[in-house]
Amino acid sequence: MSEQIFNQQDELAKLIERYSGKDGVHATDIPSLFFIRESNVTEPVYRVYKPSLCIIVQGVKEVSLAQERFRYSPADYLVASVDLPVTGQVIEASSNVPYLAIKLEFTPSQILEVLSDSEIRVGPKESAKRGMFVSRVEPSLLDAVIRLALLLENSKDIPVLAPLFKKEILYRVLQGQHGSVLGQIAIEGSSTFQISDVIQHILDNYERAFRIEELAEIANMSVSSLHRHFKEVTAMSPIQFQKQLRLQEARRLLLSESTDAADVAFRVGYESPSQFSREYSRMFGFPPREDIKRLRGKYDDKININA
Repeated sequence: MSEQIFNQQDELAKLIERYSGKDGVHATDIPSLFFIRESNVTEPVYRVYKPSLCIIVQGVKEVSLAQERFRYSPADYLVASVDLPVTGQVIEASSNVPYLAIKLEFTPSQILEVLSDSEIRVGPKESAKRGMFVSRVEPSLLDAVIRLALLLENSKDIPVLAPLFKKEILYRVLQGQHGSVLGQIAIEGSSTFQISDVIQHILDNYERAFRIEELAEIANMSVSSLHRHFKEVTAMSPIQFQKQLRLQEARRLLLSESTDAADVAFRVGYESPSQFSREYSRMFGFPPREDIKRLRGKYDDKININA
């Protein structure tokens, strides 16, 4: 890693510490910019990643998408180009050297704006690629990220300058090794664009049963093409994608509400509580009741330690 990149990451680390102060994910006054801090190795966290850029300045993280693992560190950045249910785990962090990272969310329309204003060309007929990738970080990208983060020190500049710096950041990513993967989500008629419509439909209706023909019609594809392209983008089938969403939402409901597993199973779309319990155990490693008791115990312990 070059001295320039090392110095840039040190500056970002100081900004993240200044505006976070404690462990967790922290929204900032800049829309769609978040700071993340963890002083310990974490348990696996299950969530849906929105289209976003993630840059680590201290520590190491591993993100799992279906059976694929993406490991990244301060030498890299990670991009999710579509909404994806993933498992994330901080695997290197300590109280002396906490995990520090930024996340910047974006939309296809923002990508399209950059493509329209630049000479970057993305062909609509390019084959669909995995909707997540890791690339090597470059000084030009970190420079734009620092200028965006520094706006927090002069908030009156945020409305005017933040959109410009964000556009520059996306431009740098689109110029990178995997930029065409990101560009595909904004090109109407591309297979990734069509699959993103299907992903949105499943996200909006995860608790409802669907026919694969219905999804193929949304994508304007044959059933066989839908299966192939969906798996290329998400690393899973539409049914597996839906199952991940259902189980993640079930876990969230069980943690946040005083309700039983059978009720939650029906709410997220399962007809059989026993099937729900089996699939929940397979995904999270414990049956619902035991898992929630374990998680609440860890949460209480953390509160007592920090009190």
